[in-house]
Amino acid sequence: MDNAVKKELQVNACKVRMGIIEGVYNAKSGHPGGSLSVADTLTYLYFNKMNIDPSEPKAADRDRLVLSKGHTAPALYSVLANRGYFAADELKNLRHVGSFLQGHPDMKHIPGVDMSTGSLGQGISAACGMALSGKIAGKDYKVYAVLGDGEIEEGQVWEAAMFAAHYKLDNLRAIVDNNGLQIDGRITEVMSPMPITDKFEAFGWHVITVDAHDFDAIDAAFTEADSVKGKPVAIIQHSVKGKGVSFMEDQVGWHGTAPNKEQYDQAMAELNAQLAGLEG
Repeated sequence: MDNAVKKELQVNACKVRMGIIEGVYNAKSGHPGGSLSVADTLTYLYFNKMNIDPSEPKAADRDRLVLSKGHTAPALYSVLANRGYFAADELKNLRHVGSFLQGHPDMKHIPGVDMSTGSLGQGISAACGMALSGKIAGKDYKVYAVLGDGEIEEGQVWEAAMFAAHYKLDNLRAIVDNNGLQIDGRITEVMSPMPITDKFEAFGWHVITVDAHDFDAIDAAFTEADSVKGKPVAIIQHSVKGKGVSFMEDQVGWHGTAPNKEQYDQAMAELNAQLAGLEG
């Protein structure tokens, strides 16, 4: 990847993380940990990969993204705001009464949201339907579905995986955010879905593993995905929950906890320092 492009992505990802913290802090609730872990991939997709136009959020030929792990909506909202779908100031209204930015993505009221999600396991099924529809209609768009590693403990995920392979949905990309933690602890202790790679391969998918915080690796993974024909692609990204905020990193307690004022100030100071380093 070109160094200038990579630096721009790093800058945007840092701004996305700042938006996540801003939103969850002002909401006094939400899910910062898994939002921060997926921030780099969402930034890459919306700023570098996907065929989208914020001025035409319902364009028929656009690429689609389904945030199957819908509780990490702060990440999606921050990316959409930074990409120009709506004003960044709206992030401060997250989960407030009357705001269009509620706790889970809502396709009816939020520009840029392609599917309403929240009940874990269901988003990937909707993504399969979108991908099959594109095949039937002869469209070239791609569908990206972001799942949590705890989410794939849901049986519906594997029904969808079987469906996608059966219909040869090579326009579908399932991105599993493998940060190792879910609400009650480590995934290996709660209900281990391991080995994730072998499972998707057994269901007939092409599988790629990637470092979720390395833009060169992310770019290589999605480039490889585009070369695959006749199979859906699963990208298993190894990430750090709470990435970018030191005291949140790899801490299960930040799955669904909002920072207080002191924690907010520390998080924003760290992110501002990172941003200054990138822009300096």
